[in-house]
Amino acid sequence: MLFTDGPPYVLSQCRIQKCTTDFVSLTSHLNSAVDGFDSEFCKALRAYAGCTQRTSKACRGNLVYHSAVLGISDLMSQRNCSKDGPTSSTNPEVTHDPCNYHSHAGAREHRGGDQNPPNYLFCGLFGDPHLRTFKDHFQTCKVEGAWPLIDNNYLSVQVTNVPVVPGSSATATNKITIIFKAHRECTDQKVYQAVTDDLPAAFVDGSTSGGDGDPKSLRIVERESGRSVEMHARYMGTTVFVRQLGRYLTLAIRMPEALAMAYEESQDLQLCVTGCPLGERIDDGQGQVSAILGPGLPRSPAAPAWPGYTLETASARCHEQMPVKDIYFQSCVFDLLTTGDANFTAAAHSALEDVEALHPRKERWHIFPSSARGAPRGRPLSSVSLGLTCLILVVFL
Repeated sequence: MLFTDGPPYVLSQCRIQKCTTDFVSLTSHLNSAVDGFDSEFCKALRAYAGCTQRTSKACRGNLVYHSAVLGISDLMSQRNCSKDGPTSSTNPEVTHDPCNYHSHAGAREHRGGDQNPPNYLFCGLFGDPHLRTFKDHFQTCKVEGAWPLIDNNYLSVQVTNVPVVPGSSATATNKITIIFKAHRECTDQKVYQAVTDDLPAAFVDGSTSGGDGDPKSLRIVERESGRSVEMHARYMGTTVFVRQLGRYLTLAIRMPEALAMAYEESQDLQLCVTGCPLGERIDDGQGQVSAILGPGLPRSPAAPAWPGYTLETASARCHEQMPVKDIYFQSCVFDLLTTGDANFTAAAHSALEDVEALHPRKERWHIFPSSARGAPRGRPLSSVSLGLTCLILVVFL
């Protein structure tokens, strides 16, 4: 039923049914046999009364409304409830933890605001470095110096890469800085920084968590002293893994798409979002280190590309930990050939483990190489070897 409120062209709707529904929602779980029942019931009644007052003009002449007003008065008398005092909120969202992103998402879905659950994205950086973007694009890059992986309204992640061996454009990460930006009542700004041989289990201010209450809105968990830490940001549904393997660091992150894409135009340089600039790429332009083929090979595929490993021995070493010959296997082989550092085998293996732990879609865990001409996903290892040999030359040019 509609009644005019103010000028005749402005219409308001009687919302007594909404008031009643909220009251039922606030009281349906209460148990009269439990201590504190009267206090909570009175809070709900006062909220119910306030809701009816706000819709009183639109409900003039509505019998349901007037019955509800009388019923509230009777119940308040029966329970000795004062008219003044705290009230229960009639906003359904406050029944969820405001510092739990999953709770927020569930509340929005319950109200019908979102038809689908939140979509999560994954980004990872490891090895030479090899980058897996939020769009599951795989790239091998130079990016020497400091580069932003993520820079949105909630989180900033910057990595610093240094040359691995003299005379090579191959680099690896030796410093990671992560800024969890202040978020209303959930947490103050927290900064985490890791460098080679210093992987702390605390933020730079010495704390290990952010926010009040329990569980914490933000916390650090040390999985292996000096080697592996995890950061869990409940208020934005985000998890970050940082590892040290050998002399270098790796990073993996899972974040809701809605937050990962919340940034300004000035924040357009984000490797996890846009990938590496073309001038910093050392793969085939499609993320495949094995697909760079040249017209001729100046050395045999069995000849060492870097002291200690040939294509055959590098492939065998990587195959021990990665039986699936996907892009992570190829990255492992590439890193062994360009650096001779066996720790890069563990880095590639751990990067794949992080994908399996954080990537939301199992069918996308493995990325398989294919040539620019659309060759089948499982190319012969001989073709992989030829491509890697030529790519090694590119790195050292």
